[in-house]
Amino acid sequence: MYIRKKIDKSELRKKSERLNIPIIKLLLQRLKDCSEKEKINYTLLAVCPNSKNVLKASLRSAKRMNTPMIFAATLNQVDSDGGYTGWTHKDLIRVIKEESYNIGYDGPIITCIDHGGPWLKDIQVIEKWDYKRSMLWIKKSFEEALLAGFDLIHIDPTIDIYQNVINIETVADRTLELILFIEEFRKSKRIKAIAYEVGTEEVHGGLANIGIFKEFLKILKIGLSKYNLDYAWPYFIVGKVGTDLHTTTFDPIVAKKLVDISKIYGSYIKGHYTDFVSNPKEYPIIGIGAANIGPELTMVEYDALMELCKIEEELYEKNNIACKSNFKFVLEQSVLNSGRWKKWLREGETDFNQLDSERKELIIKTSARYIWELPEVTCSEKYLFRNLELNGIDAENWVLTNIEANIEKYFMAFNLVNLNKKLGQS
Repeated sequence: MYIRKKIDKSELRKKSERLNIPIIKLLLQRLKDCSEKEKINYTLLAVCPNSKNVLKASLRSAKRMNTPMIFAATLNQVDSDGGYTGWTHKDLIRVIKEESYNIGYDGPIITCIDHGGPWLKDIQVIEKWDYKRSMLWIKKSFEEALLAGFDLIHIDPTIDIYQNVINIETVADRTLELILFIEEFRKSKRIKAIAYEVGTEEVHGGLANIGIFKEFLKILKIGLSKYNLDYAWPYFIVGKVGTDLHTTTFDPIVAKKLVDISKIYGSYIKGHYTDFVSNPKEYPIIGIGAANIGPELTMVEYDALMELCKIEEELYEKNNIACKSNFKFVLEQSVLNSGRWKKWLREGETDFNQLDSERKELIIKTSARYIWELPEVTCSEKYLFRNLELNGIDAENWVLTNIEANIEKYFMAFNLVNLNKKLGQS
């Protein structure tokens, strides 16, 4: 298999390298021009690459829809320790190159760190790391992402496990510290210019209040100017637009206020937790610049695999296969053995075995992303696929097309279909 030199062959990529301008900046400029010409707004879609199936499906969807592909990887997913996908930052770039070459997709592919900040990597919370140790790890992660060729870093120091409430001045100071660090390292290694995203991890609070939102931007603006880093002003600001882990309704009224504020600073609002959102078509109408999805695709992948398990069971009963893969059992045991499922327990829940069947399945389904790439799980999955393939069923394609259908509903809702053509990229 050929691993090409550049992550993509788009004109946008070539121009960004030639002018040393972040590719995100050029993309947003082109989108603005298209919006003015077409009288239509666009919302970029970023997918969390929480499994190889999701990554492959995303690229296939981007090719079919002829639109830019953005990957936003958390440090739980992709990091110097391999994360739960098993990929370092360099590995992720190489896998994207391999898979995009495989399917012949040459449009823009943008890679981002999602939620880069202290205590946003699970092990740091579980082991109760102190601030210094957490920041050192995060900075090392940023270095490796830059060396690997990432295009955007989301700076998110809105969590502090030793403070119930973190004040906005501290958030701004830590954001500034991390941007300063990145820029010094980037220049010392003569690495290309990158883009920034700043803002909150909505689950724990942060920039949810309009007043706090304004104050944060004001402090950050002053801080960057002080260090002559006005050029590093973030292109995206994460705002609480109504969605989080437990809600699926986008709030256009609040979102419009945040969009108007961010415009003053030349930035765009980015929505997180867009998974299963009930009204995605309102995102471009309101002017949201980009939105992330991730957990939804894990659930879709899980459901598709469970459908295949049922088919395998039927084939076994008909004596069409010799032995079952027992994939569902292997998956569930791997989730439980990992201990990562405990993260999703509600207050008062302690013993998995005492939960009702619906809660058990939801926790397994949510936690599946942590163990997709374990050897025993991938081996069992291949066994499942092989059993079905012997009976004329393209099992891998079944899984991928289910994931693709979910991704494509966002591409369509966000007006992204054939965007590469509009941008002059195809």
